[in-house]
Amino acid sequence: MNAPRSLSFLVRSFLTLTSVVLALVALSAQAAPTTFKLGTLVPVGTSYHKTLMTLGETWGRESNGSVALRIYAGGKSGGEAEMVALMMANNLQAALLTAVGLAEIDRSVTSLQYIPMGFHSLDELDYVSERLQGDLEERLRKKGFVVLFWTDAGWIRIFSKKPVSFPDDLRKQKVFSWSGEPEQRAVATLAGFQPVPLETADIVPGLQTGLIEAVCLPPFFALASQVDTRASYMLDLNWAPIVGACVVWKDAWEKLSPEQQKTLMESARKAGQEIKAAARRESIESVAAMQKRGLKVTVVTPEIEKEWLKMSESVYPEVRGKVVPAEIFDRTMSLLSEYRSKNAR
Repeated sequence: MNAPRSLSFLVRSFLTLTSVVLALVALSAQAAPTTFKLGTLVPVGTSYHKTLMTLGETWGRESNGSVALRIYAGGKSGGEAEMVALMMANNLQAALLTAVGLAEIDRSVTSLQYIPMGFHSLDELDYVSERLQGDLEERLRKKGFVVLFWTDAGWIRIFSKKPVSFPDDLRKQKVFSWSGEPEQRAVATLAGFQPVPLETADIVPGLQTGLIEAVCLPPFFALASQVDTRASYMLDLNWAPIVGACVVWKDAWEKLSPEQQKTLMESARKAGQEIKAAARRESIESVAAMQKRGLKVTVVTPEIEKEWLKMSESVYPEVRGKVVPAEIFDRTMSLLSEYRSKNAR
């Protein structure tokens, strides 16, 4: 008689234990945060990186711990093309990309960065960007990406091993070109330059070995990666703005509730404004810091600027349609004319 009772007790105990385990598993699953892994090339410890880390803390707080943002800075996730591929495979859920990476998703974004000397001031960039961003965001969304925020890092400058004043000076040196941009290299070659396709991580080794002798970069990146110690000359020319956006894979983003999306998007937009303001300020500060350790800056005279503008405008027919989609190129140039007409003195 005791055996059946013992068996019944064991069965009830097993069922109770199973229920507890299942409840704990369900509770654990419910408590696990939705994690967004974000890749970027920005160096660890820079203001960009710190702002992204703060954004992660803000997201965690605003979501009551249900959303986590994990940052992989300094190219730990590979180059920008690799990051885009990782997002499409959901191995990364977000990335802070320049126009180089964004062009892997949709070429229209190139209009803000790939028109040499198209923009004459950052005010012009702001004016055009504000009027194009809605359309650009829609194009990116159709490709599966949601823009969290836009930003820029001021102007791209020309760093070189030998002094550069005029286009002919640069034509004598091998110039870094982003791999995966054959159209851009074709235009550079047409203009008489010697582009060498490399990944961003190969810039410094390339300068050390002589594989390249010049590179067009924003000053903050040159400072952080010590490019100036290998290419100690800089032409202070507003070649093109360095523009970027933080994007998230739409499938991952849409797992959040509409309320969460709204709250987290607002925080992201604020972070983007902070990055933009700091980046523009640090662009100037970076040049001063590099000058202290030996960087030689060539001042752009009206004569120098005229030569570079003449060369740049000569390749616009090739840039239009081949590098920048014709429609968005025309809209950009039209908006620039509109701004200049409104602000003519």
